[in-house]
Amino acid sequence: MNNVILHAFNWRFSEIADAAPEIARLGYGAVLFPPPLFSDECGTEWWQRYQPRDYRVIRSALGNKAQLQAAIAALQQEGVRCYADVVFNHMANEFGVRDDALDFPGRALQARYAHEADEFEQDRLYGDLREPLFDERSFHPRAGIDDWFDADEVADGWLGGLPDLSLTVWVIKQQLACLQSLNGLGFDGYRVDAIKHMAEQHINLVFRHPILAGKFVFGEILTFNDRENQTYLWPAIDESSMSFYDFPLQQTLHDALSVTGSLQSLANPTSHRGALPWHRAVTFSVTHDVPNNESFRGMMFAPHDEYLANVYVLGRDGGVPMIYSDHGESTLSHPDDAYRWQDLWRRADLAAMLAFHNALHGAAERLLYVNAVVLVLARGARGMVAINKSADWQTAPLAAHGLQLGTYVCQLHGHHLTITGEAQQLQIPPRQAQMWLFASS
Repeated sequence: MNNVILHAFNWRFSEIADAAPEIARLGYGAVLFPPPLFSDECGTEWWQRYQPRDYRVIRSALGNKAQLQAAIAALQQEGVRCYADVVFNHMANEFGVRDDALDFPGRALQARYAHEADEFEQDRLYGDLREPLFDERSFHPRAGIDDWFDADEVADGWLGGLPDLSLTVWVIKQQLACLQSLNGLGFDGYRVDAIKHMAEQHINLVFRHPILAGKFVFGEILTFNDRENQTYLWPAIDESSMSFYDFPLQQTLHDALSVTGSLQSLANPTSHRGALPWHRAVTFSVTHDVPNNESFRGMMFAPHDEYLANVYVLGRDGGVPMIYSDHGESTLSHPDDAYRWQDLWRRADLAAMLAFHNALHGAAERLLYVNAVVLVLARGARGMVAINKSADWQTAPLAAHGLQLGTYVCQLHGHHLTITGEAQQLQIPPRQAQMWLFASS
C-alpha cells in the first residue's frame, strides 16, 4: 500500500478534487488537507486556517463543506486516503477585533448564524449552532510562554496570543464530537497541530479515544535541537503510541549535508537517536512552518541539499514520507522562495523518487558503502540509493552480494547499470544522487 503523504498546504478544496487523478497516478497514498474547521472566510493568509472560530462549521477561504466532501470523494474514488489537519490547542486570536474575544462563536457570528441560517446549516458539521461553543471558562488564564523548557508553562501558556483551551469536560466533549463528525465525512487520519502545547492527559483523552481506532494519527512536536528533542519529543515517543514528525531526522540530515557534516550519520540514524523509530515517524525535508515562520527558517536546506534530502527520505526504508507543496506563500517576504515548492508534488525528479519508494516500499535497507561525502544503500535485492554531497566525482565499491544480477535503471536520470557479480565500482557525479531499480536479468 502506497504510504507517501502529499501535504496540500493551503490548497483550496476544489484544487484537491481536480488533482485527485494525478495524485493517485503519481503514487501518493494520502493527502493531508489544510485545517477544515471554520476560520475567517476573508482571511487569505495561510495562518488563518490555524485559528479556528467554531468546530461545528466547515468553512474558510479554502472552501465550504460541500467542496470538502467533493475533494474527499474524489480522492476516495482514486484509492487515496484523506487526513485532516486539526487545531485543538487554541482558538482564534480576535482581541482588538471584538470585545467578546473569549466567546466562540461570539455575538456577531452568532447573529450571522441566525441571519444566514440556511447557508450555515449546509456547512454545519455537528451540533446546534444556536448554542455557544466556548466561553472564558474554556480557556487557561491569559499568560505567555517565557520558559520554553517548562512543560507545564508550554502546555498552559498562550502561544502567540492565541486563546489556549483548558482541559475541561466540555472542551473534551466538543473535540471528540468534532472528530467523530470528521470521521463521518470520510477522513482516514489526523495531523495534530501544536501537540507540544497540549497536556499529556489532554492528548490521551482525545487522540487515544476508541473513535480513532484504525485511524492514522500523527502529531507535530516542533523541535530545533537535541535538548528540545529530549524535553518533548522522546518522552512523547516513550509514553505514547502515536506517530510524530521526525524532526530528529530532519536535523540529522541538515547537519550531514552541511559542509562540515558527514553522511556517516545517515547510515543508521535511529541507532544514535538521530531519527525516530521507523514505525513512529513521519519523515520530511521541510514542513510548512519552516519557510513561513521567520524563527524557523534556519531549519531550511539550501535548494540542492533539499533535493538530496528528498532522495534520502524517499530512498531509505522506514517512516511515512511527507512531501510539502504550496502556492509560494513565503515569497512575499522571501522572493527567492518563488516556485521552490509550488507544484513540487508533480515535479519530474520528485515523481521519480516517489516511484522508487513505492517500488521498494518495505524492502529491507542494507548499508553498502559510506564515508563523509558518499552514502550507498541497498534496498532489498532490487534497488540501490547513492548520494554524493561533494563537489567532485566519487567512486564507491559495489558489492553485489544480496543484489539481483542484471540491468538496473536510475529512476532520476535514466542511466543503465549492469551488475555482474564481479568486483565493480559505482561512479557518482558531483552533488548528485542515483536511485537504481532492477529492470531485467
